[in-house]
Amino acid sequence: MATPFPVNTMLADAYEPKRQNRFIFSFTDLSMPAFTCRTFSRPTYTATPIVIDYLNQKRYLAGKGEWGTVEIALNDPIAPSSAQKVMEWVRLQHETISGRDGYAAFYKKTIQLQALDPVGAAVEEWELKGCFCESVNFGQYDMSAAEAMTVTMTVRMDSCILKY
Repeated sequence: MATPFPVNTMLADAYEPKRQNRFIFSFTDLSMPAFTCRTFSRPTYTATPIVIDYLNQKRYLAGKGEWGTVEIALNDPIAPSSAQKVMEWVRLQHETISGRDGYAAFYKKTIQLQALDPVGAAVEEWELKGCFCESVNFGQYDMSAAEAMTVTMTVRMDSCILKY
């Protein structure tokens, strides 16, 4: 009869998973405080396949790659107001009062996302370059609710770098 392996011998002693609740984001261009970030989805990447037909077979090559959007939810304190900071960013893209659009050099920003270990040291860092707001939801007021206000936005980026 075979002896089962104890579970503690199959896992490394130093195994420590990254946790979803240990992260900070840095958005210095808008002086957005890190504590306002409630959720931040990690980047996604998709390569469009190129099909090469030859006789009765197909071969596939990686075509153009595209970074997907990220979803960011921000707590909206009275001060500093996340809604006001996000609206300032949106106005760099399109000023609703005058109807003028902005230059990409002014509205495209860099956002950094860091995953932290149990003692607060960064163990993973993403740098999202050429970011702009694709959509923003400023939330809703509800007389029957007691939850804090949030601002959610979909951010599109040109490129993304996983530094470590």
